[in-house]
Amino acid sequence: MKKPFAALVAATLAFCSGLLLCSCQKGPPQERAIGVAYAGPASLILRKELSSRSTTKTTVPHGEKVDILETRRRFVRIRTSTGEQGWTDANLLLSSEQMDDLKRLFAHVPELPSEGSATVSEALNAHTEPARLAPSFFQIPENGTVEVVGHRVAPRNAPPATTSNVAPPISVTKKAKAKQTKAPLLISAPHPAGPPANWEDMSRPRLRDLPGYVPPALPASAPTDDWSLIRMKDGKAGWVLSRMLFMAVPDELAQYAEGRRITAYQILGDVQDGDKLKHNWMWTTISPTDKCCEFDMIRVFVWNVKRHHYETAYVERNVAGYYPVQLAKVPGNPENGFSLVAQEKDGTLAKRTYAFVGHRMRVVSREPFVPVAEAPDAPKISTAPSEPIPVKQSLWASISERVKQMWNSGAR
Repeated sequence: MKKPFAALVAATLAFCSGLLLCSCQKGPPQERAIGVAYAGPASLILRKELSSRSTTKTTVPHGEKVDILETRRRFVRIRTSTGEQGWTDANLLLSSEQMDDLKRLFAHVPELPSEGSATVSEALNAHTEPARLAPSFFQIPENGTVEVVGHRVAPRNAPPATTSNVAPPISVTKKAKAKQTKAPLLISAPHPAGPPANWEDMSRPRLRDLPGYVPPALPASAPTDDWSLIRMKDGKAGWVLSRMLFMAVPDELAQYAEGRRITAYQILGDVQDGDKLKHNWMWTTISPTDKCCEFDMIRVFVWNVKRHHYETAYVERNVAGYYPVQLAKVPGNPENGFSLVAQEKDGTLAKRTYAFVGHRMRVVSREPFVPVAEAPDAPKISTAPSEPIPVKQSLWASISERVKQMWNSGAR
């Protein structure tokens, strides 16, 4: 009799404790999340309703983990770590993979050499990736100074990778599925079938043979933007539009840029001219229409003590050059040289080292170069190709090659 009585007492106590816990619970049970994400901007605003005019409920700092509760097209309802809920744009959220990529970028940026300091004339937003719609998680103040450490060319109208960050990494409950199926399903119309492969031959008797026929123009290439990876003094890093940066080169040198954008510079040495201290400079520039590389022209300036102005000591055009551009010490040469990455005639990349030989700048060494982006854990920060690409020939080189071919064919 004692054992059944003891079991009855234990069951009664368990039931009472359950009732006590239920009575102490505050509010309804917490809604289950259908996914997780991270706040992208420096201060993510959560609104009470799905409207830009709705009142702000709370703000979430950059990098804080949030739970995704509901999705409506490109808007999501999320819950913060403190339990606050609100609506925001999905483009302002980062996935776990993107947050890991951003952390890896921050860990890699301090190791990158500086291509020169730059200033901004007005406040400039720094983005998590080279895309206009990517979240901006900090702002460079007006007249602020940054260091340029990388460069990328990205399509202008391409959406950032953050558009797919609301995919639920966990299984969705039946209630969540039922709520999501309530929204009307919009099916886009199928794309119209294109013309047949032999459309040109089919239309030749009607169009091409007519007088004044003009063939259709080829579609223009998609517009692109130049992005620079910058590093702040406090260690922050982000992507900004390159055209908003002004390299910290003196005005007496910047006037020789001839409308080209300065992409990198280094100070080769100091020159004392009376009570003034001047520097010898090298810089790289690129034309506004060229976006295949980091620079296409190299120029070295030296200070003439007798004439008290800068003179061009070396210039090299039609270069397909890439970062990094660094100072280099050459054995037996007291003055600084510099090194950079450039494409050779066979399409491969080489690290060139330049130094003064007497009073002239010359290439003193060439070494094979492997882009840093090929490392498994390094983010892609440059436009340097991993495979050889065709080399652009100048007009004079193409004419010379054509004359040689004609001469050889005539000699045979």
